[in-house]
Amino acid sequence: MRAPKAFRGLPREVVVLSAVAFSVAVGFGIVAPAIPLFASRFGVGKAAAATVISAFAFMRFVSALGAGRLVDRIGERVCLATGIGVVAASSALAGLASSYSQLLILRGIGGIGSAMFSVGAASLLFRVVPSAQRGRATSLWYGGFLIGGITGPAFGGAIATVSIRAPFFIYAGTLAVAGTIAMVALRSTPLADPADKTAAGRVRLGTALRDPSYRAALAANFADGWAVMGVRSALLPLFVVEGLHRSIVWTGIGFFIVAGVNAAVLLPAGSWADRYGRKPLLVGGLAFSSLSLAVLGIQQTLPGYLVALALLGFGSGLLDVAPAAIVGDVSGGRGGTVVAAFQMSGDAGVVSGPVIAGRLADVTSYGVAFGTTSGVLGAAAVLALFAPETRGRSGTVSSGGGEGVGQVGEQVVDVLDADGEPHQVVGDLER
Repeated sequence: MRAPKAFRGLPREVVVLSAVAFSVAVGFGIVAPAIPLFASRFGVGKAAAATVISAFAFMRFVSALGAGRLVDRIGERVCLATGIGVVAASSALAGLASSYSQLLILRGIGGIGSAMFSVGAASLLFRVVPSAQRGRATSLWYGGFLIGGITGPAFGGAIATVSIRAPFFIYAGTLAVAGTIAMVALRSTPLADPADKTAAGRVRLGTALRDPSYRAALAANFADGWAVMGVRSALLPLFVVEGLHRSIVWTGIGFFIVAGVNAAVLLPAGSWADRYGRKPLLVGGLAFSSLSLAVLGIQQTLPGYLVALALLGFGSGLLDVAPAAIVGDVSGGRGGTVVAAFQMSGDAGVVSGPVIAGRLADVTSYGVAFGTTSGVLGAAAVLALFAPETRGRSGTVSSGGGEGVGQVGEQVVDVLDADGEPHQVVGDLER
């Protein structure tokens, strides 16, 4: 049997990690609608119920760098599987929680496991995939999360009506499936050498932060987290009802448009990133996303809302690929803390976006809140304009200092032979 065209020529680990991502996202989509409802059963208010969700995100944020160091110490595969196990166990115990405090603590522990899983999986993906294929591999991996995230909520609400505790056990089950896939299918994948501390091996966070391309990727991930996961999820449902004076049904329609356009552009974006480079997609994704929020701020009508969300879906599809591919290029797949800091930048946007934009909407208007978000995306786009292209780069081997345009140093790059297979070449290159 031939592999699906999208997977042909990619390392087998890409298929495995995409399947793991799907299993994790399906389970999270099932449990997400039940979390605030379950918390409210313990007699707490809306703010306390929402805190259960924030506890997961907060602990994921604060433990990301620790997870990155753990990846550097014990290897990606072990960190990935351990993280999944932590989330699975905490989810099952959360389903048995008999008090609000138990639920809150267990969801926080789940956030730590989530950081271990996501940093480990991304680090492994970046290490095993050469630069010439990194865009396509990233798009397939994010595609697993996207499809799972769309599928899960379709069942989560119905399951929660039968039993409010059942989604937590089902989530634990899908995580068990994901962990089994990872441990069985990745058992022959070599572990990263924890003792490899040479410049040709691990890339340190301080080195990466001196690279303008890495800084642009961090800014893009922060802005994308602020706009897509933060403002879209937290502010748009209120805007539809209070600003557009429409039924909540239009929130679902808008979210479906974003997800549909995002899914349609994801795989082509991966191919474009490998063929034309990361920078055009990075700048384009930020520009389209910024334009979408500007349209939403100016044209506060139903047609404007639908057009804006279509633009947002296109821009976010590009941003699902380009920043992560840049991080893989900069680190060469050899820097757990480099990947962890990238994840933290997105989580920081998710946490701060709803708070700041929500406050602006309260004291001024929705238009100002959306306009500010457009400005955040636009600022990241300007930063991306001045960042060098990273396609073909697999991390600096030796260079007396930081990364940057015009630096001369011995560098590992990926090139394609006549058969289209990637090979690494080491040499003195000026970039």
